[in-house]
Amino acid sequence: MKLKIGITGQEGFVGQHLQHTINLFSEEFECVNFEKRFFENEAELSLFVGQCDIIVHLAAMNRHHDPQVIYDTNVGLVNKLITALEATNSKAHVFFSSSSQEEKDNLYGKSKKEGRELFINWAKRAGAKFTGFIIPNVFGPFGAPYYNSFIATFSHQLAHNEQPKIETDGIVKLIYVGDLINNIITEFRKGEGNDLLVIPHTDEHKVTTILSFLEGYKTQYLELGIVPEINSKFELNLFNTFRCYIDIKNHYPVKYVQHTDPRGVFVEVIRLNIGGQVSFSRTVPGITRGNHYHTRKIERFAVIKGKALIQLRRIGTDEVHDFYLDGEEPAYVDMPIWYTHNIKNIGEEELFTNFWINEFYDPSDPDTYFENV
Repeated sequence: MKLKIGITGQEGFVGQHLQHTINLFSEEFECVNFEKRFFENEAELSLFVGQCDIIVHLAAMNRHHDPQVIYDTNVGLVNKLITALEATNSKAHVFFSSSSQEEKDNLYGKSKKEGRELFINWAKRAGAKFTGFIIPNVFGPFGAPYYNSFIATFSHQLAHNEQPKIETDGIVKLIYVGDLINNIITEFRKGEGNDLLVIPHTDEHKVTTILSFLEGYKTQYLELGIVPEINSKFELNLFNTFRCYIDIKNHYPVKYVQHTDPRGVFVEVIRLNIGGQVSFSRTVPGITRGNHYHTRKIERFAVIKGKALIQLRRIGTDEVHDFYLDGEEPAYVDMPIWYTHNIKNIGEEELFTNFWINEFYDPSDPDTYFENV
């Protein structure tokens, strides 16, 4: 029997990633839709709560010019959710996203600590399970610049030709959003409550070190088209995060430099400081390849001969990006993670395409999920 999971704040940074990852395990889990307006309507909030076996409370305010507004908002949301839990006699397992700032002398940390304590008391009264997460600094694709993470801010600034400024160069403890989601899903499967569960950080780096990586990605990848050297999982996660802030509508397709002489034309397809796998395809007119997405892989489609339509759509959104490529002017498009993509031969002759991906294909761990663009 599937566990029905509701996520308050499912439209936010962590909420989106959690929802999309849960959808990869459709035989185990089912997402119950949540909308922000439910908090302003007791009947709708109770209807939502009544459908859930698990509720992950992520909705919160992180930043505001008045700290008291942050405190009042966050504690208020917890109280509204508890009221709905009590009104429906819910025994849902509630998960709460708290923060390492719980013990700091600020109203945001205080709101998180008090929220967790309110849920603990509710669970005792209701005979339900509760898990309170203490989460380190989270980074990853699609975080809001100037709000979720300094990495989101720096990546956005560099991708838009702005220069980041470091206010304090300290060592930051970090966790990639995908690793955080894996921790949360592990706790779903355990089904055990834990009033205070500290999620360990996976990496720690100085702010200047991270900025140096990101500046390198801008120079090598964004400006020169070179896939940079990647020596760790952290660097892969950071690079994939940076890539998601590129304005793909205006950046792609990237046309190659053609070297022409009496023998014909020579085109350099890709420069790599990383390994991987190169493939080649011939596609007959009218045929579409792809309609899948990746959560970690870096992939490049290079059209060498023929006419192609490459389409990308970010998972969870409706906007489709169309890129038209012609082998008369060879060009490439790279696939951001969490974007479903395809390539169609729209010409009257065979389409010749080179594909590069940063890891060998592994049937036991393909990181390939099918969804039509």
